[in-house]
Amino acid sequence: MAATIETDTAFDALVRRLSRQSVERHFDAFADVDWDAEALQIDPGGARWAAVTLDPLTDTGWYRRQPPEIQARIGLHRIATAMRTGWEFENVLQRGLLAYAFWLPNHRPEFRYLHHEVAEESHHTMMFQEFVDRCGLPVDGLPARMKVTAELLVAPFARIFPPLFFMFVLGGEDPIDYVQRQRLRAGIAHPLVERIVRIHVTEEARHLSFARHYLKRRVPQLSRFRRAELAVGAPLILAAMAQMMLRPSRQIVADYAIPASVLDLAYTYNPEHRAATVESLQKVRRLCEEVGLLTPAYRRLWRVLGLGSGT
Repeated sequence: MAATIETDTAFDALVRRLSRQSVERHFDAFADVDWDAEALQIDPGGARWAAVTLDPLTDTGWYRRQPPEIQARIGLHRIATAMRTGWEFENVLQRGLLAYAFWLPNHRPEFRYLHHEVAEESHHTMMFQEFVDRCGLPVDGLPARMKVTAELLVAPFARIFPPLFFMFVLGGEDPIDYVQRQRLRAGIAHPLVERIVRIHVTEEARHLSFARHYLKRRVPQLSRFRRAELAVGAPLILAAMAQMMLRPSRQIVADYAIPASVLDLAYTYNPEHRAATVESLQKVRRLCEEVGLLTPAYRRLWRVLGLGSGT
């Protein structure tokens, strides 16, 4: 498929529209979430946490054999860990966006929009960490080695090779956006989580739109060598990020002594989980095809990584 190029005029108009939307509809982590409302309080043993939908772990015999209070703790721990990991990812994203904005010339509409996005991500970060602090569980985020890697390698790409950085953005945000939208449609048992997720999904729609349109505009302008780098890097990033976002953390596996066989059954060799992972990346896969990153040779790499049939 031949790459399509988004014009500068169309891109600039899109960015200005996103900035207007950020003014017209934005949220404050504390003004728009009533943290002290009785209905929003977190009870670590509450039955609602055991009803975490769309997690294949809950379909296993091992999970169903756990006492109700352990099922509840696992559900709450999964949500809290996702929020902690989410804000750590967004911290790296903010650093990259600021580094990218730092070198923009005058009169670029991206400057204003990027700072709107940084402000919104800051409120997401505060919102997520407030939930973690109130949940009453010891919650780890990314392993230390991944934090170092993110600081030293990922954020600098926003300056060194921005298209790869924005592919990383989509790799972190698209899978979790897919899961959150699915959970909203299925119904979220706890009103605090439902409120947080609705706020996050609403604002992330703008962030995802900017990243996609940036890549539509920029990738077709890259040299053949740079396009090849991105064509290889994209599926590697997407495969790693999707698994990190959609599977239990090492801490949860260790704390609840989840057997490896159960993880294999729920995730590694579960065709439904594999299909959901592929589906969570369909938008970014279509984007890669649209901008010319999915030639037959690179389709094989996607297939090897379990990201699609390669057709």
